[in-house]
Amino acid sequence: MSAALKAAGYPEKADPATMNKPLIIAILFIMVVYVTIVYGPIAALLVELFPARIRYTSMSLPYHIGNGWFGGFLPATSFAIVAATGNIYNGLWYPIVVAVMTFVIGLLLVKDTRDGGAYHS
Repeated sequence: MSAALKAAGYPEKADPATMNKPLIIAILFIMVVYVTIVYGPIAALLVELFPARIRYTSMSLPYHIGNGWFGGFLPATSFAIVAATGNIYNGLWYPIVVAVMTFVIGLLLVKDTRDGGAYHS
């Protein structure tokens, strides 16, 4: 494997001298901010979407399928796409497609909970 990677032009290991460490830290910080922006509202949204008697299951199941399956298989799937195509950027299509699918499905199927929520007793 090492010989194949070397023949393809990949370095044996990352060169710390060529890394832009402040930019790496800034990008990681921005990604953490994006996650915090999403996780606050999503908790409120999920509470409004489901009645109390099924709320735990209805919130837990999609969360764990999304994070476990789509997120858990992200490295392996992206690596397989890169290995199959030979282009290191093609692996980015997997998270992009999953995000677009999530947006479209959410747009079509998530109900509007304005004016008191979706479920009233």
